Amino acid sequence: MQQKNITEYGKEYEIKNHPDIKGVQIIEGKNNFPISWLNKQGYCEYQIYLENMKGIETPATPEMTHGSDIHNQLENIFKQEATPATFEDAVEASKETASMSRECFVVAPEYGIRGFIDEIWMKPEEIVIIDDKPGRTPYQSTMNQVRAYCLAFKDMTHDDRQIKAALRERGTDNLFWIEIFTPEVEKQIKFTIDRMHGLLDGSKPFIPTKNPNKCRSCRYKRYCEHYKRK
Repeated sequence: MQQKNITEYGKEYEIKNHPDIKGVQIIEGKNNFPISWLNKQGYCEYQIYLENMKGIETPATPEMTHGSDIHNQLENIFKQEATPATFEDAVEASKETASMSRECFVVAPEYGIRGFIDEIWMKPEEIVIIDDKPGRTPYQSTMNQVRAYCLAFKDMTHDDRQIKAALRERGTDNLFWIEIFTPEVEKQIKFTIDRMHGLLDGSKPFIPTKNPNKCRSCRYKRYCEHYKRK
């Protein structure tokens, strides 16, 4: 596959930072959150409240730092070998010749989501959207994250090719989970995204995890009243 480094995106939006919630932007009059938050939501919704609404900061874990280092190394290698392209041109050219890109930015103001796809394969017959994760377990939270990338890509391009969501073991070629982005999957991820917006606008409560193992390993446990009651 051709390697294309997407450096330019078509439509530009007026962006404002949310006055109270760190990380949330206001795009076209609607709250817009990072798609990676869907991974946090599946782990523990209350984490989002502590970090982004209360503004609590904690040091990165060794696992987080290691993951970022691997990610940056792969990105630097890719940029050295890839050809610069606009998003629109890369999508259009892939209908004839397969290509791959990394750190592809997607945004869907209608659904209030945005993020960077780790890797995307654009082939004449299909689009494969890949998110790199440590380990080989497809958790509901990580599946939801890559499904939301699919939704945003579809909304940006209105491409009628089949879209697949995939999870890959970080630092390897092992795609350990893959699914077709069907209308039913799209319906499910829209429902999850709607819940996230309910958390952000205060219409739904943040529900803490009930898994004590998650609590014990949480970076925010010393600030969490739910952990202290356990």
